[in-house]
Amino acid sequence: MEVLKAVCLLIIGFVLLIKGADFFVDGASSVAKKLKVPSLIIGMTIVAMGTSLPELSVSVTAGLSGKNALAISNVIGSNIFNLMVVLGAAALIAPLNVEKTVLKKDYPFSVICAVLLLGLGFHRMELGRIDGAIFLVIFLGFLVEEVRSALSARKKALAADASAKEAGEAPKEEEIKEISMPLSILFIVGGAVAVKFGGDFVVNGAVTIATFFGLSENLIGLTIVALGTSLPELVTSVVAAKKGELEMAIGNVVGSNVFNILMILGVASVLSPIPFIMENVIDIAVLLGFSLLTWLFCITRKKIDKAEGGIMLLCYIAYLVYICMR
Repeated sequence: MEVLKAVCLLIIGFVLLIKGADFFVDGASSVAKKLKVPSLIIGMTIVAMGTSLPELSVSVTAGLSGKNALAISNVIGSNIFNLMVVLGAAALIAPLNVEKTVLKKDYPFSVICAVLLLGLGFHRMELGRIDGAIFLVIFLGFLVEEVRSALSARKKALAADASAKEAGEAPKEEEIKEISMPLSILFIVGGAVAVKFGGDFVVNGAVTIATFFGLSENLIGLTIVALGTSLPELVTSVVAAKKGELEMAIGNVVGSNVFNILMILGVASVLSPIPFIMENVIDIAVLLGFSLLTWLFCITRKKIDKAEGGIMLLCYIAYLVYICMR
């Protein structure tokens, strides 16, 4: 009976996380569109942070309740899922062309974040409060740079619209649903509240199930919780790929992975230091390896095609088999 209750709690939590993140993204993206921010920047910042709200809620809740194994494994598992499944599935729908800014700046930065996490975690087998503060300062710098890029892109977009009007052409519209400002704010606030409670339900349900079946919190975090909290990224990127918004599909994943490491683990470790086990170090090394593999796919032909997307999905299946057997 207790397990059935935990499963129901887990399902309700996932629904709240996914729909809450969905409303948050719709509201925030609509506001960004009104401000003439391009889809790549929206994907790297607002959509990435919105779809990462489930991970933030789960990891911070887990950290505050002393379930640190769940906090770190959720982030690592989510980042691996984002790279190999979200990008892989999106590439199967349509080849993902990679913009120069992503290839030269954003993607390398996400790889550096993974290297930093591996180095700090392996050094003392703990992510302490000072480490968390370092992550948050770096994340602040990342946000400042993205805002600067957004303002520059907005200026260019406004100039392009003005030129189009002078030439008698219709300004280019991006396929982002635009809603009224009051409704956008309601979506953002309501979505954030749903995500908060969804995170509480998921952590409580996952811990109960893990305890009942004798599974480790690390395994639960890397699989069930990581899959559930990464569903917004999967849905967002697949829908973006179907609509031809390929820049948003890639930007969403890269931005989410940066947000997960710097912001989520930064906040969680500042609130409560996160001890590492050797499995965490191995999983971060796997994340780094997958990051380099995906980066290689991007560099070779400036895109991720369907065959490479299939390889990425197979790699993820092999990783799942490994973590279940160890």
